[in-house]
Amino acid sequence: MPDVIIYLGPSLPLHEAELILPSGSAVKYCPPVKRGDLACAIAAKPHIIGIIDGLFFENASVGHREILGALRAGIRVIGASSMGALRAAELSSFGMAGVGEVYRRYQAGEIESDDEVALICNPVSNTALSEALVNIRITLERAELTGIISPDEGSALFAEAQRRYYPDRIWTEVIRGAGLPSDRIEAILSWVRTSRVDQKQDDARAALKYIASLIAHNSGVHP
Repeated sequence: MPDVIIYLGPSLPLHEAELILPSGSAVKYCPPVKRGDLACAIAAKPHIIGIIDGLFFENASVGHREILGALRAGIRVIGASSMGALRAAELSSFGMAGVGEVYRRYQAGEIESDDEVALICNPVSNTALSEALVNIRITLERAELTGIISPDEGSALFAEAQRRYYPDRIWTEVIRGAGLPSDRIEAILSWVRTSRVDQKQDDARAALKYIASLIAHNSGVHP
């Protein structure tokens, strides 16, 4: 039985995750979590469940009671990046731990909607086909802070991203649809191609490093 079960999808490619926390007899990676999955995970009696990605709209999302059941069973539940960050913020007072900036923003009430982390992905490869609103938000914040865009441009770009349904949040379409002059469109597109922030990916890495540190220090986990 694995000591650690991690639900991972488009936030971080599996081969990159395994550079941080290799899979094996002690660590098992599973596809994005959905309603009902945690019953099997609890039955496997791991020491840690890591929730990074989860299904939102096409399937029922993982329920709060399922996570509470894992916590009651003495399993350490850690969330980050996407569904994990959302649920960790909602259940932190019950013992679910959160990692990363997306979690921090949910916990602080700076963001609230599931829509912030939703995206569409290839169901076979788990490759993201749209951009999460939280990534757009943080990228625009950085662009404004570094002088790449003005506050007015940032507001226009974010409003365009926010009004779109989550599968339609694609950088090129958002930037071209925000009503900016053509020279600014090309300049911003060029910057985004090289400098966009993938906060969900950064947070997924941070969560895996945290879990790896727990294993290394034997903090309730037997590797």
